[in-house]
Parts: sequence; structure tokens; C-alpha cells
Amino acid sequence: MIYAKRILAFFLFAVFLMAILLAASFVFMPKNNMSEFGMEEAQANGILGEKENTIDVLVLGDSESYSAITPMQIWKDAGYTAYVCGTSAQSLNYTSVLLHRAFEKQQPKVVILETNAIYRKISSNQAVGTELANYFSVFQYHNRWKSLGLHDFTGKAKFTWTDDYKGYRYRTKVDPARQKEYMKPTDKAADIPNLNIQYVREMKQFCDENGSRLVLVSTPSTVNWNFQRHNGIQKLANDIGCEYMDLNLMNDRIQIDWSKDTRDKGDHLNHFGAVKVSRFLSEYLKETGLLTDHREDPAYAKWNDSLKKYETAVEKA
Repeated sequence: MIYAKRILAFFLFAVFLMAILLAASFVFMPKNNMSEFGMEEAQANGILGEKENTIDVLVLGDSESYSAITPMQIWKDAGYTAYVCGTSAQSLNYTSVLLHRAFEKQQPKVVILETNAIYRKISSNQAVGTELANYFSVFQYHNRWKSLGLHDFTGKAKFTWTDDYKGYRYRTKVDPARQKEYMKPTDKAADIPNLNIQYVREMKQFCDENGSRLVLVSTPSTVNWNFQRHNGIQKLANDIGCEYMDLNLMNDRIQIDWSKDTRDKGDHLNHFGAVKVSRFLSEYLKETGLLTDHREDPAYAKWNDSLKKYETAVEKA
């Protein structure tokens, strides 16, 4: 009888605790996806403001992704809608969050994962924290308590903002790379942490279940990439049955000029390099036969408006 009472008491406590966490999560969850409302990584989460089921290509990854891929160039060249949910130092536990979050309103036919994030180590605390935040957003947004307003207690989340550059970070600074012969062939493969492999496997399975093609892409970087990492990703791609493109080995087609196309000595591409990568991806996406050109579709008129703003900025640079 005593044990039964203890079990009941524990069960009631657990239910009460979950109710408190759910209520707090409702209050602390930003009610719009702009930074002034407390949304984390607003540019990446600008996808939440896009019209439902209008994104063809979802890009995920760390700063390499938002430096190397400009969706407006892809729109200009091919009429496909792409959004870069890239964040600085993105680890795969957060990549997974952004992937699932995007699919709540979108059904992209292609998902590109920039591979530098696959080598970023994830601690067990990070993984557990991310899982808790998935169920109870108060763990993600607990620092918002100072800025809470009445609407946070009564209103529902309504995401209305999106980024005209679609997650891309426009940078024109030129700082040449010191090392240009960085892809020296070897049979050695850089080890990928087991937890990271599991995350990528789960992403592949999720994409398969939702009718999307997952493509691993290594964007050009003399600082972050080498042939050992290439071999590690190629092995992973083979193991999970995933397409892999290493653009560091395709410069005969992309034509990156390391004296002009990087903003920080080969770590990240600048805008000039991003245009070259994005033009290549436009051609790749055409070849898949999966996507439709929307440039003449009135339902996508806002994309042409964003293109005008983008081109105006480029012309002023």
C-alpha cells in the first residue's frame, strides 16, 4: 500500500511538472519570428514566415552554408525557391531541430546539408538539452522573462517575417587564401563522431519518409576542408545511401579564385564565390528534374520583389 501511494504521488508530481513546463513554454515561446520578439537565429528561422509549401530547397549547416549559397541567385537562374537555415557553429543537434521545424510548413524536394557541421562534436549535455527544448520551449527561451508582455500570456504564435536574402549573409570583403593546394589525395579518412553519424542517419530517414532528397555538399574552404574529411563524408554517404558532392574537387566547373572569392583567407567564401557556387547548384537542381520554375507564377511574386532588393544591394557594392 505504501509503495502504491509513493508511485501515485510520483505520477501526480510528474503530471503537475509537465503541466507547469507546458504552460511556461507557451508563455516563453516567441509569438513572432523576429529577433525583437525573442526568436533565436532570426535569419535562419525566417523560413517560418514563408508561405506554406513554397520552398523547393532547404539548406542546412554552419556558417559555410550561409556564406556559400545565395538563394536569390538560384531564383534568378532557375526560378527555384531555396532557403538557407544556416547558423554560426551549427551542430547537428540544432540542424535536426531546424530540419523538423522547417517541415512543419514546408515540403522541400531537396535538402542540402553542408558537411562541415558533420565534424563538429556534440556533447551529451547538448543532445539532451536539445531534446528537452523540442518538447518544452521554455528551456530554449528561458532568458526572455525580462521582455515578456501581456500578449505572451494570451496570444498564439504567428510567424510573419522572412528574410529577403533567404538566410544568405551578403559579404563582399576580399581577403585572399594563403593555402590553395589543400586537397592533397590520401586514402586516410577523418573519423566522424558516432553521435553525429546517428544524427545524419536520422535526417536521411526523415527526408526519405517525407519524399525529399538529402544531398551532402562540401562547399569550397581551404581552411575547413581536406581529402581526409572528403573520404570520411564519402564513406558516410555510401553507408546511408546518400548523394554527396564535394565542390572542393570540382573547381574545374565552379572556378573559385582563392585570391578574390574568399573574405577571410579561405575560411568562408565571399559574395563573388557564393555566386559561383549557387550558379553551379542551379544547374545541378535543373538536372534533377524534381523542381518547377516559378518565376512567371503570380503566387511567387514576392520572390521577384526580393530579387530586386538583392540586385540593388549588389549593384551598390
